Amino acid sequence: MMDHYIWGDVHRISPEAPVPVVHATSDTYTAGGAANVALNLARLGVQTLLLGYYAQDDAGLRLNQILSDNDVSMITPPAVSGASTIIKTRVIARNQQLCRIDREVAREFYRIDHTPGIEDLLDTILADMDAVIISDYAKGVVTQPLVDLILGISRKRTHLLVAIDPKPSRKLSFQGAGLITPNRSEALALAGIAESGNEEPYPLEEICERIHALYQPRQLVVTLGADGMAICHEGRLIEHLPTAAREVFDVSGAGDTVIATLTAALASGAELSTAVRLANAAAGCVVGHMGTVPVDLKELKCRLQQKEKEQMYVV
Repeated sequence: MMDHYIWGDVHRISPEAPVPVVHATSDTYTAGGAANVALNLARLGVQTLLLGYYAQDDAGLRLNQILSDNDVSMITPPAVSGASTIIKTRVIARNQQLCRIDREVAREFYRIDHTPGIEDLLDTILADMDAVIISDYAKGVVTQPLVDLILGISRKRTHLLVAIDPKPSRKLSFQGAGLITPNRSEALALAGIAESGNEEPYPLEEICERIHALYQPRQLVVTLGADGMAICHEGRLIEHLPTAAREVFDVSGAGDTVIATLTAALASGAELSTAVRLANAAAGCVVGHMGTVPVDLKELKCRLQQKEKEQMYVV
């Protein structure tokens, strides 16, 4: 999907309705959704191939150009629905998001699992891959048949890491995935636990146990926003890391950065604890910027070096 930002300022309230009048000063465009995951991978130096749907409309062509400029290769199954490219437009004034405008059609128009030849296409693509990320934004591309197909291929190619950023509202089954990275509320939904009250502690240990019992992921990492990240293995809470963010301006795309960095590190042979620390630092970088921004490798290296110095000075 395309992330479109309208930047401006507010000086008065509209005489037509009790809403601010935004004086627009600029527009920016960047890759959103799974395309932002791909951008994060490419910025980390990972050779990246993106499979998904976009139309040959203005937004789709702009999106394709952004990906091409960042060395992301794109494979799009033949369009069978004629659905337009999904666009999220955010109106920003004085670093505050005033509203978001979504342009999209019904989910069934974005499906690719019934595209002729999709099984052979995926089998060929994944033959040369170290990992595959299924980034579900509940827009219709990710379906149960598509997940089953990818997991089936991974069972034949045991070296292939399958990482999933789930949307529990879709109620998909992904037993045996290599990595699952739900956020705070998604983890509760996956575990079948109701949202707790403000005074109740977050049931992290119970969440780890239940998600493992239901989905049997090899690795589970729960992102907790201001409370950092939690590592779970075989249903047990292994470690809880505090957040690495110094300032938070916008959390848009932080989950994309986490799963991209985690998957890249694990596919490179890193231990899970090391990969999570790296992803935590990467997320700390991107939330310090306004708008959907992929991780910058130079900024990430500086943050890691600063962290090492801070640890050296601790007595």
